[in-house]
Amino acid sequence: MKTRKLGSQGLEVSELGLGCMGMSEFYAGRDDAESEATIHRALDQGVTLLDTADMYGPYINEELVGRALRSWQGGRRADIRIATKFGILRDPKNPSVRGVNGRPEYIRQSCDGSLKRLGVETIDLYYQHRVDPNTPIEETVGAMAELVKAGKVRYIGLSEAGAETIRRAHKVHPITALQTEYSLWTRDPEDGILETVRELDIGFVAYSPLGRGFLTGRFKSVTDFPTDDYRQHSPRFQGANFQKNLDLVAKIESLANAKGVTASQLALAWVLAQGNDIVPIPGTKRRKYLDENLAAADIHFSEIELHEVEAIAPKGVAAGQRYPEHMMGSINR
Repeated sequence: MKTRKLGSQGLEVSELGLGCMGMSEFYAGRDDAESEATIHRALDQGVTLLDTADMYGPYINEELVGRALRSWQGGRRADIRIATKFGILRDPKNPSVRGVNGRPEYIRQSCDGSLKRLGVETIDLYYQHRVDPNTPIEETVGAMAELVKAGKVRYIGLSEAGAETIRRAHKVHPITALQTEYSLWTRDPEDGILETVRELDIGFVAYSPLGRGFLTGRFKSVTDFPTDDYRQHSPRFQGANFQKNLDLVAKIESLANAKGVTASQLALAWVLAQGNDIVPIPGTKRRKYLDENLAAADIHFSEIELHEVEAIAPKGVAAGQRYPEHMMGSINR
């Protein structure tokens, strides 16, 4: 597994990370034993970036990652980079109800909680999960910078932040990475975000590089998703949008077959090909899919092949918004 640099402060990680969210929530079929085995397999294969957040579960995903790291026999804590996030509030009585908090006192409290659940002394990369419109970004990043000075955090990042917010934040303390959704069917970052982070020498971490699993080609009907699966409520998985996006995946599968790879591998390799400053973090909770994903790191495109991909999956090709309407206001803010 090759490595890539995120930002200019010294953070270097595997070119593919592992998104751990779905191991605990949102996607049906929780199996902690298989999830821990998947994390171990990833670490054994050279993956050094594990991505989680306090709101996944909530809380139980950080605990899972911590347990898996402690039980891993293949190496030392110093070899692994743990990324987690703060800032999304969930109602204990109704976890689907959410808010955003970027206030300094809340950040300090959240950091201490994450450290305890993960069982580590330092968080390698600490993100603000969503920008709080009611707290100046300067105050939020100032509090995050204090955590760096205290030795509780090594590097700081933002998630789903807009270009102007990134610039303001970077003036307070160097931002090491921006995490935002990016894939063949979500190319929003190409509208100024990638340009901004590259100008400021900030790394880019691409979450959902497989379109929440849709680009794998494994789903053929809405009924493939259990009732408790988040995707049942995602606009891109509903109504006429589903069939339109299914038609897109069929074209991707055709290209992948011609290249002798899977649709998943083609989609991941495409994200990797968009720049050495981009680190995709495909999520999976099963070892067989992990192995398939990691093989994408060895796939390369000719210029002709990249043009072919662009022809079938140009920017804006996906049908439907990437989040339900009530969640769209919290992205690229």
